[in-house]
Amino acid sequence: MDTMTTTKVVASLCGAFLVLLLGKWAAEAIYHVGGHGEAAYVIDTGPSESAEPAEQVDFNALVAEADVAKGANVFKKCGACHKIEDGVNGTGPSLYGVVNRDVASEPGFSYSAAMQGVEGTWTPEHLNEFLTNPKGVVPGTTMGFAGLKKIEERADLVAYLESIVK
Repeated sequence: MDTMTTTKVVASLCGAFLVLLLGKWAAEAIYHVGGHGEAAYVIDTGPSESAEPAEQVDFNALVAEADVAKGANVFKKCGACHKIEDGVNGTGPSLYGVVNRDVASEPGFSYSAAMQGVEGTWTPEHLNEFLTNPKGVVPGTTMGFAGLKKIEERADLVAYLESIVK
């Protein structure tokens, strides 16, 4: 093939792609299926199941029965930012001895203002609440972790954190 024929073939392909692209844009503008505001009517299906109060669970009992080995595995999610060696801080503070330690009290770590405003100690119950949704419990915290949704994982993790100081 000579240069002129090659140029015509490439120009034809580019032109075809351009026509398809313009057609796609036109179709999207005409037949856009995005949100169009509120629904005209809502079908009432009764009260939602989440309206029922959640069953109260004794977190300390779960921690007592928790699997420390599973907690060590769950800690891998935390290990990117936290260390378990005494006095060794990472992006987050050292978690060595964190159970029953005062909140925001790890020496040598610069806590966010939001975390410094939290009073109390890291009891197993407080850790459970915090680990469920860190940003919900301490709005403005710089901790970027979304939380652990399963209570069993939280119990295993707290049991593991308790075990590393023994």
